[in-house]
Order: sequence, then structure tokens, then C-alpha cells
Amino acid sequence: MYKKLIFFTLYIFFILNHLAFSQQRPIYSQYMFNGLVLNPAYAGNQKQLSATLMHRDQWVNIEGAPKTQTLTVHSALKKWPVGVGVLISRDRIGVHDDLSLYGSYSYKIKLPVGTLALGLQGGFNHTVSDFTKLSILDPSDPFFNGAARKFKPNFGTGAYYSTNNTYVGFSIPFLLNNKIFTVENVISEAKEARYYFLTGGHVFPINEVFKLMPSVLFRVQEGQPAGMDINTNVFIADVLNVGTSYRSGDAVTFLFEIIINSNFRFGYAYDYTLSNIQNYTHGTHELMLNYRINIGKDPCHAYF
Repeated sequence: MYKKLIFFTLYIFFILNHLAFSQQRPIYSQYMFNGLVLNPAYAGNQKQLSATLMHRDQWVNIEGAPKTQTLTVHSALKKWPVGVGVLISRDRIGVHDDLSLYGSYSYKIKLPVGTLALGLQGGFNHTVSDFTKLSILDPSDPFFNGAARKFKPNFGTGAYYSTNNTYVGFSIPFLLNNKIFTVENVISEAKEARYYFLTGGHVFPINEVFKLMPSVLFRVQEGQPAGMDINTNVFIADVLNVGTSYRSGDAVTFLFEIIINSNFRFGYAYDYTLSNIQNYTHGTHELMLNYRINIGKDPCHAYF
């Protein structure tokens, strides 16, 4: 009984956060190595076919906390200055399940130094909130009766500049302010907030073995204070990458990525929660597996 009441309370907490325009999209800790989750212009960033599978288990030990699985696949086209990609994601919070599918397209402009890519993405989110999984006091309450389903098309845009050692990107991946969901018009005015992302990083060679890559992410969500991630990664012999991140007001992240061979990479990130919820969770775990294969003659750099 107490377990069900705790689950119900947590779910109300998450719903209220949605209504207050709080965090409405999945958070990732290894986005600097999988830029498509933030920016459609990243598609085909290198002359490679790249597929990345990510699993994020947020706030371990809290029932109903977010769990996210994401698959991204993108590639440059061999004969054209174009990149294409697809992003499939499933985000679960309590009894709320959000499945998304987006396609990406980028057009690349060669500059005297580096490449500027302009990108578009389009697709949809399909959300299902199954209130039958809740234990409620009044089964006839229309707000918690049955399941609420919502199909939400959306589109976004972005720009991405990169060289072998530097990247800068700006994106608005979801432009439409769709309604979250509607149950008997009870919360029909609640809408998703628009996000703006500004990212950048640079690789500094220290010697033949070590390279340092500081990077930053500015995150702006309509109706909320701006957020920032400050990241520092160290590449060791171009085989191992270890790093740490600070996400303002939320968490400190420790991560590593190992380059198994020219095709496979494995990454892991652990978020130590800094907010008041830290007393109730064992933190957040994120796993990443990447497969890539060159489609051009030139070797590709290994940093982002």
C-alpha cells in the first residue's frame, strides 16, 4: 500500500513539473560524443556511418524515475555535401511513456577553415499516459481514468561548425509548443516549452599521449532559468577518454569512453545528484555503445 502511495505521489510530482514547464525533454550526459541528440546539423559530421545506442537510468532507487533509451544513426553521403540521420527515443516517467521518431538532414558548406553545416529535423512524439497503473482513491476521477494518448508532430533546426579540433553548434530541435496531453480538457492549456542549445569545444594537444578537450553547453528553456554544463575530457593515447562535467544546479558527472577498435566505442557516465533529491537516490547511470565505419578515403578524427 505504501509503495503504491509513494509511486502515486512521485507521479503527481512529475506531472506538476511538466505543468510548470520544467524539464520536458530527456537529459544526456554524453551528448558531446553523440551530437545528433541535440542538433540535427550534426548529421554526417564526418565521412562515416555512425550508430549509437544509449540507455539512461536516472535517479536510481526512486520508483517511477525517468528511464530513456535512444538510438541514433547518421551518415554523410559519399558524393554530396549532405548528411542524413534518424533518432529514435523512448522516455518513460512513471506511467508516462513517450516514443519519438525524427529524421535529420544537414547541408555542408566548406569554408577556408572548417565546415559549416545547416540542419533540419522533422518527426513526431507519441505519448501514452496509462492511469490504470495507479492506485487512486476515486476510480471515477476523469483525470486518472483510462489512458491518455497524444500524437505530436514537430520539427527543428540547427547549425554546426567544426574543424578537426573545434566544434560550435546552435540548435532549436523542437520548434512547436505542442500540448502535453489532454484528458477531458482538464489540462488542455499545458504546453511543451521550446529549447535552445549552444554548444562548443576544442581539443588542445598536450603531448604525444594526452589531449585536453574542454567544452560547454548552454541550455535555455522557455519559462525557466538558463542552465549550463561545463565539461573537461582528457584523451589518453587516442584510446581512452576520461572526463567530468558540472550541470548547474543538478549534478556532477564522471564519465569514460574507450575506443575498442576502429569500429566500436563504449562509454559510461555516472551523475552524482546535487539537488535535494540526492538523499533518495543512488545517482544516475548512462551507457553508450557506438559503431562507426568510414565511407571515405580520409581517416576521421576521434574526438567528437
